[in-house]
Amino acid sequence: FAEGSAALTGCLGRRARPVRLCQGCHGPYRRLLAQYGSIARAVGNSSESHNCAKSILTSDRLQIVVTLSEFFNETWEAANCANCLKNNSEGLSNSTEEFLDLFNKSLTCFEHNLQGQGIDLSPNNYTEVCKNCNETYTKLNDLYNHLQRLNRQGGESAHSAHLCIDVEDAMNITRKLWSRTFNCSLPCSDTVPVIAVSSFILFLPIVFYLSSFLHSKQKKRILILPKRIQSNANLVNIQEKYS
Repeated sequence: FAEGSAALTGCLGRRARPVRLCQGCHGPYRRLLAQYGSIARAVGNSSESHNCAKSILTSDRLQIVVTLSEFFNETWEAANCANCLKNNSEGLSNSTEEFLDLFNKSLTCFEHNLQGQGIDLSPNNYTEVCKNCNETYTKLNDLYNHLQRLNRQGGESAHSAHLCIDVEDAMNITRKLWSRTFNCSLPCSDTVPVIAVSSFILFLPIVFYLSSFLHSKQKKRILILPKRIQSNANLVNIQEKYS
């Protein structure tokens, strides 16, 4: 177990940056689990190794073997490595291999279009990177978003909203290069709907005031003079005239 712990510690340390923990250390981690499992099983057996295993695991307050095993388990779970591996943890899943393949193609495209110069090129020379690597980067970004959606739907662990640290770190590196270093951008796929909705909202006040004006416009009233009853004096004059 001590040799397995040293091997796994060295593997984790060598793959800390760039992060390659899950894809590079799943073998040593699986072997360490098997070694610790054999010790733990011996504690529950009535064999001759029972007393030896019990003394290793529970005879003192510090319990180094148990502490080391818990540390490696917590590190592995925090890295969400199970989301990148097959069910038996013998290798990377097909989706992870597909993502890493696109990731390597993106980096190769970046390097090829930098024309062999350093990363501190002037911004004017990054147009070739943005133009020639746009398709590869778009596929990588779409696949990452797809994997995130699948992971949110199927995961029930405390870290279910995250992919494994290898995939997250690879995507972070690529996005920083694409947006910050090369100052590239992806065309928004929702441009047409956004423009349509924005135009509709902008025209709403015009439509409102126009309809309000048409409905509130009053027609000119035509005054009709009423027929007035003739005064009594006129009636008297008429009677005298005919009498």
